[in-house]
Amino acid sequence: MKIGIILETKEPEKAWNAFRFANTALKQNHKVKLFLMGEAVECEGMTHEKYNVSEQWELFERNNGEILACGTCLKSRQLDDATVCPVSTMVDCLEMVIWADKTVTF
Repeated sequence: MKIGIILETKEPEKAWNAFRFANTALKQNHKVKLFLMGEAVECEGMTHEKYNVSEQWELFERNNGEILACGTCLKSRQLDDATVCPVSTMVDCLEMVIWADKTVTF
């Protein structure tokens, strides 16, 4: 199955759970794309004493998950040159939703 995930928060526990869900899907041999929108574009490198988002992010990348980040959201935070994932558009988000058999939002 192809799974699209839209993450819209940088709240540590929710972001951590989104990436854990994504990693679980990859382990079950699903294809997964994750689109960061709004404050979620700030999740890269994020650590928390209890919810290590960065660790889950790195695992997702190692397992060939695809991360896209809203370019407008990055630009509004002056992060467009700081991210390791492709700077994307709403068209890319729409294409991910069309591509996916199922889409979930965190």
